[in-house]
Amino acid sequence: MLAVRSLQLGYGAIVAVRGIDLDVGAGELVAVIGANGAGKTTSLRGIAGALPARTGSIVFDGEDITGLPVHQRVARGMSLVPEGRGIFARLTVAENLDMGAYLRRDAAGVRADLERSYALFPRLGERRRQLAGTLSGGEQQMLAIARALMGRPRLLLLDEPSMGLAPLVTRLIFDTIRSIAAERVSILLIEQNARAALELASRAYVLEGGRVTLAGPSADLLSSEAVRKAYLGE
Repeated sequence: MLAVRSLQLGYGAIVAVRGIDLDVGAGELVAVIGANGAGKTTSLRGIAGALPARTGSIVFDGEDITGLPVHQRVARGMSLVPEGRGIFARLTVAENLDMGAYLRRDAAGVRADLERSYALFPRLGERRRQLAGTLSGGEQQMLAIARALMGRPRLLLLDEPSMGLAPLVTRLIFDTIRSIAAERVSILLIEQNARAALELASRAYVLEGGRVTLAGPSADLLSSEAVRKAYLGE
């Protein structure tokens, strides 16, 4: 579904991602872990098209999309849930969800997906007319994920979905991610909670200093002494 090769990204004179290779298979949940400043969010922004690639390529479902703008990647089935959620605070919950479907023209399908969002996150259904900026942090994260799903993505990019959330809400968010993956939506997950990410994903990458330093099945990384010491607090 996704093949990233020799991708280099940066900001001005700063090179933040230094030629990474990364793959996500169809229906696969893949995690990327690493310390703050490792280049995780920058990598996701580059894949989503919010940051232009300096070198390398991004192939999505067999098509080279390296030079495509964000909206064309969305139209092809890629959705990003950014770090910090990025909701429209002055719009209602329902209006935020409508924005997630702005490229779609299948009105009946949009209505069905709207009800599916409320079924997935009942709290959003209860607050559909409430301004998004007045929601709790956990509810805003639910809204950000539901809005991304309104685009019917084949690849969902998730950037730190558990950041700042209480443990109970974090568990709900991870359970939801698991259920989305069970529907054969490919997922690339960036997550500071390394243990939770590795337990959720089938494969994972470790990013350090803008480079991939380890990659493989999540079970192997969970048993890696280097990963346990650096990211699992053991």
